[in-house]
Amino acid sequence: MGLREKIKSQRERRKRSIRIKIEGTAERPRLTVYKSLKYISAQIVDDSKGITLASASSQEKDIKSGKNIDIAKEIGKTLASRAKDKNINEVVFDRNGYIYHGKVKSLADGAREAGLKF
Repeated sequence: MGLREKIKSQRERRKRSIRIKIEGTAERPRLTVYKSLKYISAQIVDDSKGITLASASSQEKDIKSGKNIDIAKEIGKTLASRAKDKNINEVVFDRNGYIYHGKVKSLADGAREAGLKF
């Protein structure tokens, strides 16, 4: 197993462990993060119904270009404002197996600044 496969399998293991413990409900949905090498996206999911309530991504046209950490913070703020429009004030944060550092932390901080509580 190469280094890349090892890192991916470790993230998948952490992801499974986190998802066993975290579940989004209608009152407190789950904010999940996905990042690729080029983009980052986040969505708020109600696991009881299996639907996405709000989402934001760096692929959207209204997201400005810049440094990845700044873009992640802007995505967090955008997602929080969309959640506020749908009367969602509290969420459960699902980092999806990623380390809480860099882009993931910046996205969470942006959502908190815009008024979401985790």
